[in-house]
Amino acid sequence: MRKASITLKLNGVSRRVEVAANDTLLEVLREKLGVKTAKIGCDRGDCGTCTVLMDGRTVRACLVLAMEAEGTRIETVEGLSKNGGTPLQKAFVKRNSFQCGFCAPGVTLSATELLRRNPRPSRHEIQEAIGGNLCRCTGYLPIIEAIEDAAGGKD
Repeated sequence: MRKASITLKLNGVSRRVEVAANDTLLEVLREKLGVKTAKIGCDRGDCGTCTVLMDGRTVRACLVLAMEAEGTRIETVEGLSKNGGTPLQKAFVKRNSFQCGFCAPGVTLSATELLRRNPRPSRHEIQEAIGGNLCRCTGYLPIIEAIEDAAGGKD
């Protein structure tokens, strides 16, 4: 298999990595760059556990070829947590929003994108933004309430 070298900015740090033409961004993040918060779930883009921010927009890393990430900014939960956690992450903890935590990284990044675009979303907009992230424990209400808390500026 033909290999190529790509460069991307992962959580603010420029990284160069060798990838095969068929490597997904998820595989490269987990296996070559050590990112473990982007999870392997359905591997079809349905569950949202592999969600990352690519140039500020959510993508399913299992559906993106690594070569497509050349020159992009990739942000994961590790990048959000560099300074002790965002107000959104603190709201999730305060509300005890996650049970098993498998959906937590994808939901966090989907909500982060929403709040960056729209700091005061309605409940419906929140539901739409996290709609592609399946929670195995079906604990959506505390997740939505925490996002509302973060949007309202509550600590």
